[in-house]
Formats: sequence, C-alpha cells, structure tokens
Amino acid sequence: MTSGSTAKDRTGSDGLLALLRYAGRRRWLVVLGCLLSAASAVLALLPFLCIWQIARNLLAALPDFSKTSDLTMFGWVAAAAAVASVLTYMAGLSCTHRAAFHVAAQIRGTCCKHLLRIPLGYYQSVASGELRRHVDAGADLTEDVIAHKLPDVVAAIITPVAFIALSFVFDGRMGLACLLPIILGFALLGMTMGKGATSAMDDYQDAIDAMNREAVEYVRGMPVVKVFQQTAYSFKGFYQSIVAYGNLAFGFAQTSERPQVGFTVVTASAFILLVPVAAFAAASTTGGDWPRFAADVLFYAALCGIIPSMLTRVMYIGQSVMSARSALRNINAVLSVEPLAQPEVAEDMRDASIAFEDVCFAYPGSERDAISQVSFVLAPGQTLALVGPSGGGKSTCATLIPRFWDVRAGAVKVGGHDVRKLDARDLMENVAFVFQGGRLFADTLLENVRAARPDASREQVLAALADAQCDDIVAKLPQGVDTLIGAEGVYLSGGEQQRLLLARAILKDSAIVVLDEATAFADADNEARIQQSLKRVMKGRTVVIIAHRLSSVVDADQLLVIADGKVVERGTHASLVDANGPYRQMWEDYCASVSWEVAGAGRGSSSYPDVGAPGAAGADISVGNLAGLAVVEEVGHDRR
Repeated sequence: MTSGSTAKDRTGSDGLLALLRYAGRRRWLVVLGCLLSAASAVLALLPFLCIWQIARNLLAALPDFSKTSDLTMFGWVAAAAAVASVLTYMAGLSCTHRAAFHVAAQIRGTCCKHLLRIPLGYYQSVASGELRRHVDAGADLTEDVIAHKLPDVVAAIITPVAFIALSFVFDGRMGLACLLPIILGFALLGMTMGKGATSAMDDYQDAIDAMNREAVEYVRGMPVVKVFQQTAYSFKGFYQSIVAYGNLAFGFAQTSERPQVGFTVVTASAFILLVPVAAFAAASTTGGDWPRFAADVLFYAALCGIIPSMLTRVMYIGQSVMSARSALRNINAVLSVEPLAQPEVAEDMRDASIAFEDVCFAYPGSERDAISQVSFVLAPGQTLALVGPSGGGKSTCATLIPRFWDVRAGAVKVGGHDVRKLDARDLMENVAFVFQGGRLFADTLLENVRAARPDASREQVLAALADAQCDDIVAKLPQGVDTLIGAEGVYLSGGEQQRLLLARAILKDSAIVVLDEATAFADADNEARIQQSLKRVMKGRTVVIIAHRLSSVVDADQLLVIADGKVVERGTHASLVDANGPYRQMWEDYCASVSWEVAGAGRGSSSYPDVGAPGAAGADISVGNLAGLAVVEEVGHDRR
C-alpha cells in the first residue's frame, strides 16, 4: 500500500480504533491495561462490602461487642483489596503507557515521513506553528488518551456496572434509589457531549488555530502599530478571531448550561433520594432485621458518596476523548495531503537546462490558474529574468522548477526530462533556491550554512561565507561562525539573513539556481554586498532570477514579462526597451524612481545624469552602477 492510499484510509477515522492502528503489535498492552483497570475498579468496591459486614456484625452484637467475630479479618481484607486495587491500576497504567509512547512515536514518525513526501508548496500555505501543533500537540493528546483516559473509561464503565449489581444485592428499593441518579447523570452527559458537542469541539479547535495564527501576525506587525500609532483594531483579523472564539465559547456554554446544571444537581442529590426510600423501607423492617437494615443503609450511603466523583470522572474523560478526536482529525488532515508521485524508474538529468512547455497551474482550492500557457527554453549556463507586476505569477514559475507543485497541464523540464520523471532527491541536489523570507534555524551560523551540504567541512563553509560577502557578519559576532542564531542567540537584519541564505546556495554548488527577490529585505549596503555575492552564485550556472529592481537583471540572457499568469513579452533588455511595450514602461518607471530617490536625498538631481532616460543611455545602467542606491521598491509579494 502506498503512503497516499494509507493517508486516504486514515482520513475520516478519528476514533479509538484509528489510534489502536498505530499501536501495532503493542495492542495487547492496551487490552491488558484496560483489563487490569477493570479489575482495579472491581477491587475498589470490595472494601465497601467489608465495611458493610463489619457494621452488620457490630450492630448485631449490641450492646455486647465481645460477641462480634471476624472483624479483624474483614478489616485486613478491606485493606488488602484497597492496596490490590491501587497496584492493579498502576500495573494497568504501566501497560497503557508503554503502548501510548509507541503510538505517539508512530504518529510523529508517520507524519514526518509523510511530510517529506508531500509537495514543498504545502509549507507555504500552512503556518509552521499550526503544523507543529497539529502533529506534536496532537500526538501528545492521543498519547494521554491511551495512557490514562482509555483505562479510566473502562474503569468508569465497570464501576457503575458493579455498583448497580451491588445495589440490588442487599435491598432492591435502596439500590433503585442509588441507580436513578446514575441513569439521569448519564442521560444529561449525553445531552452535553453528544454529536453536536463533537462538532462544537472541532469548531473550538479551529477557532483556537485561527486566533493563534492572527496573534502571531499581530506580534510580528507590532513595529508597524507603534510607528504609525495604530491600535489593535487595525488588525481586524486578530480582533475578529478573538470575537469569533468568544462567541463560540459563549454559545457552547449557553447550550450546555441547563444539562450541566442538571447534571450537578442530580449527582449531588443521590443521598437525598436515598433518605425517603430508606425511611419507607424502615417502616416494614421488624425488630430482628434492624441490625441488617442499618448496615444496608450505611452501605448505600457510602455508595451514594462516590456517585458524584464517579460521574464527574466520566464527564472529564469524555471531554478529553473529544479533544483527542479533534487532534486526530488534524493529524488525518496532514496525512490526507497527497504526496508527490515518484517515478518507478527515474530518469537521469542530462544537463542544467530548464524548459516550460505550455505550463498551466492552479493552486489547490483555486478555480483560477495562477499561470497559463507559459513556455520558454533556458540553455545550460544562461540566465533568465522574470519581471512583471506583483501577483503576476513570477514566483509561481520559480516554485515549479524544483517541483514545489505539479503542473495542471503542460510540462516543466529540467535537464531534458519532465521533473515528474526525475528522482526527487536528484532534483533537489541539482537545484539551489533563495526565496523571499528564507528561514534560519535556531543553531550556530556554521550549521545554518552547512544545512545546504551537511558533509561540508568547516573550511568549505568559511569559503562560502566569504564568497557571499559575509566576512563582516562573522567578524562582529561574539563567537564568530559558532555564534548561536535566533532563539537565545543573536538576531540578524533582513539583509544579513539574505547573505547567509546566499552562502547556503554557494555551498550547495548546484548547477541550477533560482533566486526570488534576493535583495528584497536589504538596505543599500547589504544590497551592494548581495549583488557582489550574486555574481559568485550565478557564475557558470543556469539561473532563474525574479526581481522588481530591474537594474539587477539588465544583463540576463532572456527577460520574460509575466502579467496575469501569462507571458506578455520576451527578449533581452535592449530589445524590450526598444519594443516600446510593457517592459519599456516598467523601465521608465524604475528609472524615474531612482532619480526621485537620489533627488530626495538632498542632492537636487541624480548623480547619474542619464538614469532617467529610457533610451540607449538608460540601457547602459548595470548592476554595479546602481548596487549602492536605495530605490523605491514595490510593496507586496507574488501569489504563492
């Protein structure tokens, strides 16, 4: 069975049976643990029988207690039963814990293996914190269910059954009085935790996920709030998620109010119901039966005392099981993501060429193509630049090269073969990419760069850092390349992080490089350094580069202008400027923005006199000329 079919089989299975599938050969431990828990519940009731027997003997011997017999024996039996109940319960928990740890490990392992096979584009559509909560926290919840809640459920079922059996051993009338609160309590619990409650729990977890996502975005946007003196209400998504969560919680509380109040009243009134029944039974009791009757009353009074705790335990177990079902639903949602199909016999890449053949692609859940009928051919060692308005589809094209997604129609070819026929590992080893918002790990600078090639030596990492113009970063860090980055370590600027990401690409030494706005978060100084490192990255490689700063792509072998998911122009920089089409207008706007920025700096005019002219003089502007200028950059990102 393939992982895809396995994921399908698991989707929708969110009950205890689905959890037991992960237990594998350790299912017998779960069964044994539940049986021991049931035995513990039965043993826990034996002291009540012993207490009844002791009370009966004492009352029968009044006023001469010397006539009593076997009191010591019943006392020891009660103590032994209590100790045996605890030991049996602990043995059962030991069994279920061993199985639970295995289940949690299996869930995490299954999810991790599956996450390695699904499209990389999936990680752009889901928050990392949310994914971690679904997998890691979900595994913890399911572990708790098997380790604790499942044996407790069995004990909670066995206890009332044994309780009911004992209730009718001595006096059926008082037994019925004790049984009635149990029946009503279970009925009210069913109203509180029925199918509607399960659906409400799912909605509750979804609301928490939404609120957590919006909270993270709010915290990340706090600098904007402070700079522009905005309030929390400017983050409507965060505010609305809080309101939605509050409304959901309040609505569920209102729905459960009456059943919950009734449940509390019923469980607390068990002894009150016993009193009139006991009084009625006393009227028909003869003198010789008084000792037995009094012992029966004491026995049922003791049993009434455990009814509230017994039913409350069932209620909390039910809530935990519902939470675990919701967690398992989230895990199944992760496992339901279809993995990328792998060829039975993989083709070998012949070279570092890239070709798009009438490629059409739509993001999952979208009815509209992100790109349509995109075609181009890029020979090994050439550079292709994708330019155009934000949201036009440039980044989408870039993500299809390393096969973040599979196309809807057409073909993406790398090394002369459709990427769907290449081995995924081989493809990844031959493609390096630097995207906007790349991530650094909470690890040393050395290990962050070495992530591109784990077998690289320290000297090779240092050489890559030097080629990426990162010597100044290393020099200012307290422990150099051994300095911890991120959590509990130092934090770097956006431009510095981009340079480290370029160092990764250099260290990887792949034949194909995909660069998506490599200078997006850089200031003027960082941009100049990044441009220098880009020369090192691009040398001798097939490069696809996306940029809004047109100065960085004027020397590209090919330029594609992409708008609304389609190629509207193609050619070289010079030919497109002469063509008087969309690219010429973009170039004029770009040059005007550079002139405006330099004039705004206090000089009064551009220090590059011909920068505003879109003709031949403007076409001579190169990467080196403008690398140090801070230009106005278009705000926004391509549709991912």
